[in-house]
Amino acid sequence: MTPSPGPAAARFTLDPAFAVGDVDPRLFGSFVEHLGRCVYTGIYEPGHPTADEAGLRTDVLGLVRELGVTAVRYPGGNFVSGYRWEDSVGPADERPRRLDLAWRSTETNRFGLSEYIAFLRKIGPQAEPMMAVNLGTRGVAEALELQEYANHPAGTALSERRVAHGDKDPFGIRLWCLGNEMDGPWQTGHKTAAEYGRLAAETARAMRQMDRDVELVACGSSSRAMETFAAWEATVLAETYDLVDYISLHAYYEELDGDRDSFLASAVDMESFIENVVATCDHVGARLKSSKKINLSFDEWNVWYMRRFQEQADAEPLDWPEAPRLLEDNYSVTDAVVFGSLMIALLRHADRVTVACLAQLVNVIAPIMTEPGGPAWKQTTFFPFAQASRYGRGRVLDVRIDSPAYVTPKYGEVPLLHATAVRGDDGTVTVFAVNRSQSEPLPLEVALHGMPLGSVLEHSVLADTDPEARNTLADPERVTPREARGTTLRGGTLSTVLEPLSWNMIRLA
Repeated sequence: MTPSPGPAAARFTLDPAFAVGDVDPRLFGSFVEHLGRCVYTGIYEPGHPTADEAGLRTDVLGLVRELGVTAVRYPGGNFVSGYRWEDSVGPADERPRRLDLAWRSTETNRFGLSEYIAFLRKIGPQAEPMMAVNLGTRGVAEALELQEYANHPAGTALSERRVAHGDKDPFGIRLWCLGNEMDGPWQTGHKTAAEYGRLAAETARAMRQMDRDVELVACGSSSRAMETFAAWEATVLAETYDLVDYISLHAYYEELDGDRDSFLASAVDMESFIENVVATCDHVGARLKSSKKINLSFDEWNVWYMRRFQEQADAEPLDWPEAPRLLEDNYSVTDAVVFGSLMIALLRHADRVTVACLAQLVNVIAPIMTEPGGPAWKQTTFFPFAQASRYGRGRVLDVRIDSPAYVTPKYGEVPLLHATAVRGDDGTVTVFAVNRSQSEPLPLEVALHGMPLGSVLEHSVLADTDPEARNTLADPERVTPREARGTTLRGGTLSTVLEPLSWNMIRLA
């Protein structure tokens, strides 16, 4: 009997002469919004057994450091369009309580601007502030006031107010978002592209008068599915092109109606989204005869089961709770594989995506979960992010994949392999790869040219016989990465077999 042939191999070649670009550390950013329990009982819980003198949970701080987060966007999100920055400064017990229209909650303001900066400083020097200004219900004047309070050294009314509040040193915020999702009808203070473009331009111009070196992010479309997509970017950039450094992208993905094949191919949509926005930016630049390149800030991305949230929100009464349990998705192995593929998509476009923020950091569609008064633990999505942040620093190599494919209802024919590779400053190379097949292993061969690599340092795989396996309060370590066996590097060729439905990290030295 003739044995049946094994599955066809996927292949690609790596050569240092062919690269995408250098990875900006800000690609590994995250997002803290006053939404649900992200802040309260997430990163901040006075009285918790691990809380420090400032009320920050040190167990969460440890996990955030391990995650490898860099830039942290704050305070929203939809929350920012009703945000009054002056409510969030000064003695915490004197701050006003406000209704938050975005998430139908009561905001106590016990955690504010100073606490946010203190949180970042305790994460470490790699954690950079990324502050959003309210261009929904407020405008140029309030943005300038916040900038002066936060960044001016001393000697003015607002900077001296900061000093009086206990923060002698300025916060040094360099990266600013000019509003949030202003194209969305759900946004408080929603505007047309022309209205927003003018406001963003005037705000940017004024902020640069105070500090010419600030970096500014204009709002792009809140998703590729918006009817105004691309036209919005073109209109906004026509007003702001010479004044801003980035335009934002937001995208969330979920499995719908049992179509797991399409869900596993979500990065096809993400990569197309990125390429469409790059084309729009460059088209506007060409029209303006500008040599400047606008980079992309993918400052909200994740797997998010949005349909579930919308159904829940429609059913709940409007009773304005404090820090309710919202958007606390519990992620499976399948979700983690898709998440890892989205991480690969960002790295594959590192030449233009130079800021990215995983939304969000704790409890709210997050890689870290906490229980009030109890423990903190890692979701399945924690591991791809942490590995990419640790080993995805350096220069992204150009990966052109030759792979068996499968057919999806949403995206048509899609390669089973999704992969990228990053060459570190020390000469090591890390391959990140996803096998999208739900049932079949995928042989992989990688030809290595022009790199003196001779050994496999590590092949870590995240996979499980149960695609629905997940980490929970009761079983917080049900899913963790493990060592894969059988990976070899001989004669300049890396050979391995990727398990079905798996995220893989392969380090070569």
